[in-house]
Amino acid sequence: MEHIMSRERPLVSVIIPSYNRSEVLRLCLDAVNNQSYPHIEVIVVDDCGTEDAAQVAASRGARVVRTEVNGGPTPARNLGAEHATGEILFFLDADIALDPDAVENAVRILETHPEVGALGGILRPESLASQSLASQYRALQMHRWWMPAHRPTLELHAAVLAVPAKVFAEVGPFDPRLRETVSSDYRIRVTRSYEVKLSDAIRGRKDHDATVGTILRKVFRRARISALDWRKGETPGDSVPRAVGGVLLLAAVPALGLRRLVGRAGALVPPALVATAVALDAGTYRFAFARRGAAFGLYFSGVHLAVTFTGALGGAVGVLQRVALARLDKRLALAALDERARD
Repeated sequence: MEHIMSRERPLVSVIIPSYNRSEVLRLCLDAVNNQSYPHIEVIVVDDCGTEDAAQVAASRGARVVRTEVNGGPTPARNLGAEHATGEILFFLDADIALDPDAVENAVRILETHPEVGALGGILRPESLASQSLASQYRALQMHRWWMPAHRPTLELHAAVLAVPAKVFAEVGPFDPRLRETVSSDYRIRVTRSYEVKLSDAIRGRKDHDATVGTILRKVFRRARISALDWRKGETPGDSVPRAVGGVLLLAAVPALGLRRLVGRAGALVPPALVATAVALDAGTYRFAFARRGAAFGLYFSGVHLAVTFTGALGGAVGVLQRVALARLDKRLALAALDERARD
């Protein structure tokens, strides 16, 4: 199935969900206003923020709409799409500053590839504002893990995503019931009729979290919720080898007790599990060393092991919660049947 755009250069609606952090929103909007592509309307969706984000957006020429309640980026994106008039919807998180040619490249790709129904971009391996070691780690890690251009048909992230308006109307809005798997769900829905493409010609810098503690908390929460929301067709942890590596790191903790049970041979099991986990994600470690050198590579490796372990732990907790909820639902359903039978 093909969607056809007008012969004139299409209007692009850049839709930015925003919740506070007006200082970063300024950088995002300045980058949008500096795009080489001229036909752009900017819609900032103020998700009931308490800062001056709405004033910042209006001062930079953006149209501002406001949600009725704070519901997160997914309902905000949907609301922005309702107010958009462009032929292309370009969804962009408020903490990302696009490269100057990002929108122009997105339009060119969609015009020349009408079979593409959703076009994702990638994050640069540099943080936008925060330059702490933790934010530098996260920039490299997310560049490598979350938006890998070498796997162009697997990943899709609503943080940097261009969708023809006709396709969005046909496929429907993002599912507001989902929290951390909304992008995966949307990719599955789009690919029923169209292709999904990821391009490194659409790039931006994200402002990453400044502390390891914040990163670990977010990783745990996202992994737990992703396990709860997981649907058939999605890839666990975005990568099967990395998911297996996380499980091995989890297994290394109880394996520490093997030395008491089986002696020296048991002491070899935990480091072997860790080494295997590292080998399964060796490309990420090599990327960090090659890009930033040995000193930062060692720092990266330590934090990355903690992040991988925390993600696996969050996923395990989510799976346990999912099983418990399924059993509870089954018991409630059986109780309802018994009640009906008594009536």
